Amino acid sequence: MKTFNGLDEFEQAVGAHLGYSDWHTITQEQINLFAEATDDHQWIHTDPVRAATGPFGSTIAHGYLTLSLVPKLVRQIYTIEGLRMGVNYGSNKVRFPAPVPVGSRVRAGAELLGLARDSRGAQATVRITIEREGGDKPACVAETVSVLVA
Repeated sequence: MKTFNGLDEFEQAVGAHLGYSDWHTITQEQINLFAEATDDHQWIHTDPVRAATGPFGSTIAHGYLTLSLVPKLVRQIYTIEGLRMGVNYGSNKVRFPAPVPVGSRVRAGAELLGLARDSRGAQATVRITIEREGGDKPACVAETVSVLVA
């Protein structure tokens, strides 16, 4: 994990790739719990028998489940010391170019695209790319925006 000593040091990393998270395995239990939380029980996610004969050959993670892993995975990539808090502000763009079959291992990479300073701290834009082990396309690409309070 990369540790930045405050916003000045973090700002120097604009345009740089910040590193990768550890691998995380997507389980059917995780998919089912996400389906319960979101009330999205589409068979491609929750019915292993039917999904085995479907377009992906197994159940797949919800795209938003993959996106929801961003906070967990990014915490493994970098931290900024000296902040009072950091909060999610939103996303500029989110895409799901490839499915994530159950049992897949995924990890995130992060690139700091921009840092806009203000009187309270900064607004950081980070491109998060979640890749599936052995996949030829990313599972998720998101430009996340965070407010960093110094």
